[in-house]
Amino acid sequence: MKNLILVFIGGGTGSIIRFLLGKWLNNQNTGIPYGTFAANVIGSFLIGIILGYLTKNESISQGTMLLLATGFCGGFTTFSTFAYESHVFLKSGDFISFATYTIGSIVLGFSAVFLGMWLIKFT
Repeated sequence: MKNLILVFIGGGTGSIIRFLLGKWLNNQNTGIPYGTFAANVIGSFLIGIILGYLTKNESISQGTMLLLATGFCGGFTTFSTFAYESHVFLKSGDFISFATYTIGSIVLGFSAVFLGMWLIKFT
């Protein structure tokens, strides 16, 4: 039961912060949903740091990992919204935004995980 509560608290917190980030960045009338983009890249970086730290030190408890990685990062990042927004670009025929958003999200998301883990490795 404790683990479920930790995931619930972390996920709720991450979701609220993602919502606020989206409200702030997605209202720029640029077409690109920068809030979702930022949440996914930042969340990827954070999970890289968290899991990199766990791999290096093995000192993060299971509860802390569930709270931060599974809960917070899981609630903060959003693959489903990314997929929907990509679908909207395709449906509207905006192939440039689709390609920019999709490729940028994947490349920067992976890069952010690797960067987070790399930074922890050398600290």
